[in-house]
Order: sequence, then structure tokens, then C-alpha cells
Amino acid sequence: MKKENPFVISIAFFAVYIVWGTTYVAIIFGLKGFPPFTLSAIRFFTAGLLLFIWCRIKGQKIPGNNTWLTCSISGCLMLIGGSGFIAWSEKYVGPGYAAIISATTPFLFILIDKKRWADYFSNKLIIAGLIIGFAGLVIFFMAGEHHAQSNKSGDMFSIATMVLFISCILWVAGSLYSKNKLVNGHSNFMTASIQLMAAGAGSALLAATIGEWNYFSFTGIPVAAWLSLVYLITMGSLVAFVAFTWLITVRPPAIVSMHTYINPVVAVVLGWLLTNERLSLWQVIALFIILGGMLLTNSPRYKMNEEEIAEHA
Repeated sequence: MKKENPFVISIAFFAVYIVWGTTYVAIIFGLKGFPPFTLSAIRFFTAGLLLFIWCRIKGQKIPGNNTWLTCSISGCLMLIGGSGFIAWSEKYVGPGYAAIISATTPFLFILIDKKRWADYFSNKLIIAGLIIGFAGLVIFFMAGEHHAQSNKSGDMFSIATMVLFISCILWVAGSLYSKNKLVNGHSNFMTASIQLMAAGAGSALLAATIGEWNYFSFTGIPVAAWLSLVYLITMGSLVAFVAFTWLITVRPPAIVSMHTYINPVVAVVLGWLLTNERLSLWQVIALFIILGGMLLTNSPRYKMNEEEIAEHA
């Protein structure tokens, strides 16, 4: 494996581990001026267009129709169904809560990726991790439901929680669709730019369909919301993503994917500091139970990646 600059590696890991965790809080501030799917539309399309222009400047070819179709479908599933639904949910739940629910994505990959069930469910560590993680989710949801009921927001809290789980499923579905259908031959940056632009266009259509544009106006948007939008475009959809796509080519994917353990902690801490989000003791305990389960489910794949790298070193 090619040796890379340690400083650049450290910056990239910081972007993936920390920056992605901050986006859950940035969305809260963005929602103070933008409806959720309008925010997502501007964020995704702008980031995708900038990335597409950069790819063209670098001399990369424009993909064919099949690649555009595959990227558009996967991009809409992952980014509208994933990130867009999270933005909507954060109208009713805190950023830390949303991040913790979203951290269940690795579990869903195992449950939905039917082709590898024989490998997954023949490993005791993965089975134990799934059971522990599910127990943590039950504890976390029940503790959160009790808190919501005490604050008389139970109905929308429950709906938002279900939407968050649906967003995780759509993210996994889009990822697996892209993995199975997308033909190699183009850079990750080019295909990502198409995914982002398609998700931006789809988010705009969805925003218009549900009536967000009927009450939205660019006038009177607070500075904090504009700053949040700029942050989400640059740091969330460009810097962190580009760092991720590069890191998985120079470092073991299992190590890079550990951002799913760290992002929720970052979101919980920032949510407490910046948005006055409060989690009960049982929710905090459940967070660590969930993270423990995730570590168990990923440990066999971590070992496999290390062995593969050693063989090709």
C-alpha cells in the first residue's frame, strides 16, 4: 500500500470522524431559516455541481446514461431518503438523538445484505453484536419515549423516530444498489457529484410537492441559517465526503468506517453544548450499549480487511 503523508491522513480522519458528527447540529441551525427538504436541495445540488465542475476541470469524462441513472437512483435513496429525512426529523428530535438512531446503519447493512447472510450469521461475534445492539436500541427508544411523553410531544417524537429508521433503511438500500449496479470506470468523485446533483433536484421536487415553497422566502433568513448552509455544503457534503472516498483507498475500510461509532458521540456533546439537548442517564447507557454492539459486529470484518491488506502488501 502506498505510503501517504501522515499529516494529510490525520486531517482526513478528523474530517470523517468529527466533521460528519457536527453536521447533525448544523442542520438544527439551518432549519431556523430553511424548510428541511429545501435545505437539502440547496445543499446537495450546490455541492454536486461544484464537485462535477472540479471533475471536468481535472479532465474526467462525463459518464454514460446507465451510470447517470444508477447514480441518480442511489443518490436519491441515500441522500433524500437518508440525509433529507434526518433533516425533517430534527424538527422534532435533537441532533444527538438523530445521530444515535442513524448509527444503527451498520446493523441494517448486515440484515439487508442478503447475499452475505451465510457469512454474517455464521459468526458468533456478529450475532452477539446484533443482539446487544438491538437491546441498546430498545432501551434508548423507551427512555426517549418516556422523556417525550413527559414533555407532551410523544406523537411527533414517535413519528420522527420511525422516519429516522426509514432513512437508515433507504441509505442502506441506496448503498447496496450502487454497489451492485454501478460499473467501475469513473472516479468516486464523478459518481458522487451525480448522486449529489440528482438528490438536490429530487429534494427540490419533493419540497415543492409537499408545499414547502408556499411559505418559504429567502428574505429574513437569519445569519446562523446561512452559515449552517455554507457549512453543510463545504464541510459536510464536500470535505468530509471527499476525505472518506479518499481514505477508503489508502486505509483499511473497517478503520475508516469507525466514524459510525464516533459521530454520535460528537453530535451528543455538541447538541448538549449548542442546542441545550438533554439525554437521560438511560439514553447515555443505551448509547454505549449500541456502540459496543457495533464494535462486535464489525470486528470480524476488521480482521478480514487487515488480513487482505497483509496479503497484498
